[in-house]
Amino acid sequence: MKKTENILGFIVILLVLVLGKGFLKTDLLFFRLLIGVGLGYALARAYTGFAGSVNRAYRTGSTKLMRTMMFMFFITALITSAFLFKSDPVNYNLWINPINMGLILGGFLFGFGMSISVCCASGVLTDLSAGFPRAFITLLFFCLGVFLGFPVQRTASWVRNSWFITPTGVRINEGVFLPDLFQWDGLGGYLGSLILLALFCAVVIFVSYYYEKKLKENDKYLGHGMEIQQEQITELELKNFKPFSAETYEHIFAKPWTLKQGAVVMSIIFTLLMGVTRAGWGASTPYGIWLGKVLMFLGISAESLADFTKMSADVFKLPFFQHEVSVQNFGIIVGAVIYLLTAGKFKAIFTSELKISKKEILLYALGGITMGLGTRFANGCNVGALYTPIANFSLSGWVFLVFMIVGGIISNRIFFSPPLTSSGNLKKQGSEISM
Repeated sequence: MKKTENILGFIVILLVLVLGKGFLKTDLLFFRLLIGVGLGYALARAYTGFAGSVNRAYRTGSTKLMRTMMFMFFITALITSAFLFKSDPVNYNLWINPINMGLILGGFLFGFGMSISVCCASGVLTDLSAGFPRAFITLLFFCLGVFLGFPVQRTASWVRNSWFITPTGVRINEGVFLPDLFQWDGLGGYLGSLILLALFCAVVIFVSYYYEKKLKENDKYLGHGMEIQQEQITELELKNFKPFSAETYEHIFAKPWTLKQGAVVMSIIFTLLMGVTRAGWGASTPYGIWLGKVLMFLGISAESLADFTKMSADVFKLPFFQHEVSVQNFGIIVGAVIYLLTAGKFKAIFTSELKISKKEILLYALGGITMGLGTRFANGCNVGALYTPIANFSLSGWVFLVFMIVGGIISNRIFFSPPLTSSGNLKKQGSEISM
């Protein structure tokens, strides 16, 4: 079965290249597909996801993923500054989001739902192949939450207007563009901004280490099983290298990446996306559009949807595979499937979470709808309101991070207490890929 999966994995890769190039309408859509495949593959192979930043810390005591995220945020911002330096930021679609009650409430709701469903906007896509019932239910209600939140996002002043604005923020989307605060640094504000980002990251890393240390001192640290496995995998010895051996295949296609390797790959992919499209990574808006398409199939007109959502009817009329971010999201699903197939793990992982209880169905529905609404209030998800804004030097990303963590801790305390009591506490927590 493992060899069959391996073969199927390479067939899927071939289909992506042939069908993507042959049937997608533009080269940019094909590029978006490949970006999505790369992101999905990296998320799956590094067994990582933004949801795990809170869940792993609360349920296992490990803050390694949170610390790795800080590393990824900083190096992505550092690389992004190469595009923005000596350029007019307005020429890029930067996500300088407003700082307001919508950001605070949205970050809290997103963190709350993210911890319940053990996934985020991108994680729910990778988990369709690693925890299908949980991910599918979450996605359905995520779509509903986004759709219901569209009119609020488009009209509510508490979502659209920012309490704090800098000159570049005024020109883009209201908000605080950090280089505006350091125009005196001699490098257009980017030197000061990178130092400030390094400071923010250092604070999070320090708190993470301190939290972990206290748990270990009190004998409450469990550790995350996959992280331990990732660190124990040895490198391929070149002196014993045989190009067509099972060991070589295992190292090239199957062995998990470390969290840091995954972070580096995602930073590179983000940079490619930014360089080609002049925009960052977003994932959640298409979910509401997908629900709109389902409603159109049931007989509701695009004009009626536009009237409710305060969006253009053309958004709902546009075919799925002509919508850039929808194609990219589809690629994330495919990328995760490719890794699991080529690693020979698809069947084992796909079938590991097929049985869920009625209570879990309700919880995943709650997680999905709160995440969906949260994305509209905060103008994005973990990639659209956290990763991309931080990489784009928006202060809003750091505000979102704080309230996302608060929401995640509270939902964990409500639904998963008591934490860190025994290894049995880890049994039913969702896929290792996103948790």
